[in-house]
Amino acid sequence: MSPPLRPRLLPAFLTVSAAALIGVAVHEGYRETAYRDPVGIPTVGFGATVHADGATPVQMGDRLPPVRALITLGAHVGRTEQVLRQCIGPVPLAQHEWDAYVSLAYNVGATRICSSTIVRLLHQTPPDYAGACRQIGRWVYAGGRRLPGLEARRAAEMRLCLGEEAAP
Repeated sequence: MSPPLRPRLLPAFLTVSAAALIGVAVHEGYRETAYRDPVGIPTVGFGATVHADGATPVQMGDRLPPVRALITLGAHVGRTEQVLRQCIGPVPLAQHEWDAYVSLAYNVGATRICSSTIVRLLHQTPPDYAGACRQIGRWVYAGGRRLPGLEARRAAEMRLCLGEEAAP
């Protein structure tokens, strides 16, 4: 049985759902003190590599209490959405597709998604929605290594994108 038909809206009219925002926080995990991610980049809070201003890089030893970490997460997700709106442009998406792409872009960087096959498939006429969603499963490498945590996250994002499950 195919998933129920969900309305698609222009990205200008979409914003990440509360459930997806919580999903990003859960997938990223929270650490109050800066640590090096699997690639060696200083990271703090819910996966932040720069502070809420979007410019100041996280340094080892930085601390980000829970409330500030949530504020930073919201600011970064907002910037991620702005970049995705620019590159996806006039291609309508369902809420679950938008949520999946925002989660992916938050983790790997929105500019990387904008230059990816995902966006090229969305810009086809007609858009290849399922093909673009399946591309999410390819983003499982960090520092040239395939990581089990990324495999699990991408599988969940891909299922969400395809409409097979609700946001985590």
